[in-house]
Amino acid sequence: MDGIRTADDSWEVAGRRFRSRLIVGTGRYKSLEETAEAIEASGAEIVTVAVRRVNLSDPGAPMLQDFVPPDRYTYLPNTAGCHTAKDAVRTLRLAREAGGWNLVKLEVLGPPPFLYPDMQATLEAAAALIADGFEVMVYCADDPVAAKRLEEMGCVAIMPLGAPIGSGLGVANPFMIRAIKEQARVPVLVDAGIGTASEAAFALELGCDAVLLNSAIAHAKDPVRMARAMKAAVEAGRHAFLAGRMPRNYAADPSSPTGGLIR
Repeated sequence: MDGIRTADDSWEVAGRRFRSRLIVGTGRYKSLEETAEAIEASGAEIVTVAVRRVNLSDPGAPMLQDFVPPDRYTYLPNTAGCHTAKDAVRTLRLAREAGGWNLVKLEVLGPPPFLYPDMQATLEAAAALIADGFEVMVYCADDPVAAKRLEEMGCVAIMPLGAPIGSGLGVANPFMIRAIKEQARVPVLVDAGIGTASEAAFALELGCDAVLLNSAIAHAKDPVRMARAMKAAVEAGRHAFLAGRMPRNYAADPSSPTGGLIR
């Protein structure tokens, strides 16, 4: 069984240790004020930042850093909106120049309507970024063969999709997610597709090290309350995984003793 049953059930990626197993995005909220409040409620220590969509450098406009301070949270620049390896590599090189960030999230997307990971372009971009000294957390298909190849290349975390980005369909293929986790020697995080708290808990019950989500909080009717729900769900899912669920049994097994009954 993974994990050590201690009070410090933290996890590590690229030499950095974290307590929260929930990573949240910073986009799609109604305002930067709501962004900050929801992230605070989530308990997350890592936040993803879409470099192509978020103001990180223009002091004349509202800046994310003023609401989500980078001295409090670990920023994880990502390549949201990139559809080629070239664009993804260029985006993260610009992010490193702007903020010095070396730990990054790589995603290269296929065309609409599914925006499924383009694995050929992802492998190409990962190779270039690793050669350039980046520590790459990589969004990928729920494919154990591709996931292992990315790990062997040097990616520091594998992030298979639960379901298509923004779909809210949950973990569509738990068997493959579990297969990826069982063969990995680096952290495995479910990324994309989570819609509600029970789905986040399920990802942790599968043994994943963490879960990354954005739309599930930002698109909720009450984002701050949903952020609290996600925090509790991830903690519950992790406890359930470490506890070890009861075996599935396709016949009834009474919970009360059957012997010594009053006749």
